[in-house]
Order: sequence, then C-alpha cells, then structure tokens
Amino acid sequence: MKNRLPKAFSNFALLAISSRKVLLSMTVLFIAMPCVAHHSTAMFDDKKPVTLQGAVKLFQWTNPHCWIQVLVHSQGSLNEWSVEMGAPSQLYRKGWRPATLRPGDKVTVVIHPTKDGTKGGQFVSGIGPNGEAFEPDAAARPQP
Repeated sequence: MKNRLPKAFSNFALLAISSRKVLLSMTVLFIAMPCVAHHSTAMFDDKKPVTLQGAVKLFQWTNPHCWIQVLVHSQGSLNEWSVEMGAPSQLYRKGWRPATLRPGDKVTVVIHPTKDGTKGGQFVSGIGPNGEAFEPDAAARPQP
C-alpha cells in the first residue's frame, strides 16, 4: 500500500509550484522590460552626421544620460545645441569625469542630429579643448 497525501495537499503543492513559476516569469519580464524600452535611438538620423564647433555652455553629469550644451555660431546667430551622451557610469569607465568639460571650453563634436530638426543630437565623437579626441564610445548607445 502506497503512502499517499490527501488530494487537497497534492493540489496545494501543484498550486505552489505553478505560483512560483508565474512569479519568477513576471520578475524576469519586469526586470528586462526597462532595458529594452529605455534605449531607443529612433529619434536620431544616423545617416547624416553633423559637426558642431563651439563653446561648452554646460556639461550635465546626470542620470540616465549626460548632456553637453554647446553654443554654436552659425549664419550670424548663436544657437544652443543639446548633445546626448551615455550614462555617467559608462562615461566614467571611458575616462570622463564631471569636470572634463567646463563652460567656455572650445569643442568640436560630431553628432547624429534629431530627425525633427531641433538643435540636438546623439554624441558620436569629438575633440576636446586640449585637442585630444573624445572617446567615441561615450555615445548613448544600447548595451548588448
């Protein structure tokens, strides 16, 4: 004669296992979802790089992305461009620091401009005030 659990106990065990699987699946989904949703570069035209020469107005060392505000003289007027970069932790690993750029620094940056024509874009590369090339991996790109 086999030692069997009453039917109520076996149903409870089955329900507990199913609940754990559902909970684990939902946890994985919720953790992975922001990674996919956050990193879209659809707003940038990566087929048409633009080179900006100007002076740094502000270097913003902020999450989720750092920004360079660049003042560019063009056709007799002064225009402010917003250049999106990677996360502070990403830039830090590439040698950037919050004081890497200061207001007034002369820079040249290559960007992928916004598709809607606003004065902004995604950082591709550049040359800093000391004439050294910026690390090209400082762009805000999806991580594998």
